[in-house]
Amino acid sequence: MSVPSNAGAEPYHLALLHQTSRIVSSGLTLRQMLQELVNLVVEVTGCDACLVYLPDPATGDVVLEASQLPHAAEIGALRMKRGEGVTGWVAEHKAAVALDRKAYADPRFKNFPTLEEDTYEALVSAPLVSGGEVIGVLNVHHKQPHAHGPEEIGLLTFLGEQMGGAIARSQLAEENARLQQSADEMKRRLEDRTVIERAKGLLQERFRLSEQDAYLRLRNESRRLRRPMRELAEAIILAEGLDPAAVQEKRGEASEG
Repeated sequence: MSVPSNAGAEPYHLALLHQTSRIVSSGLTLRQMLQELVNLVVEVTGCDACLVYLPDPATGDVVLEASQLPHAAEIGALRMKRGEGVTGWVAEHKAAVALDRKAYADPRFKNFPTLEEDTYEALVSAPLVSGGEVIGVLNVHHKQPHAHGPEEIGLLTFLGEQMGGAIARSQLAEENARLQQSADEMKRRLEDRTVIERAKGLLQERFRLSEQDAYLRLRNESRRLRRPMRELAEAIILAEGLDPAAVQEKRGEASEG
């Protein structure tokens, strides 16, 4: 698919918007979505290679997260500091860089021997923007010298904006899912602790044990039978004619009070 002329730019951009929306709404993971978006960029531009870098929130480094060419060892591992290399420069300055030939000779260029793309002649590095902030960098490579006209730069800028918004939404969804998973895990642990504490108290009353001895008896029996402590605790509570679920509800009411 060739870069459109100005006359057909609006409907062409609309078609790209629809394709991007389809990828984003397909239920893919972030990395899978990035790979689909990379494939779209390759189709649209006819480039020989495309890579996407995203920032690491912990360090601020930009990290390779998707590539058209296979880079299994580099994905998630190859990184540059902000301002380092053309990619880091784009991330820091929020501006695109277009190099028509001998991109590797640019003083900002940082070479990685494992990236075949670093030997290619032409490079466009464009920021992925969301809410006015750079949340990634898109690199488009051509093996041979390639003149990047204003239409192509405009198209890549448009794609960068659409990809930036898509990535931001996907990251937010994954973060929300992670937080929900963490909350569910905390709830489960609290429920486990509530049931185990009640069973431990029953053992103390029945066998006149200390709290430590009651816990050790429960733990050792769990190991001997190879059954979870909560499962044994629920059995002890049921043996006393109590409902484990009611024990949890009572604990919850006490916490609220």
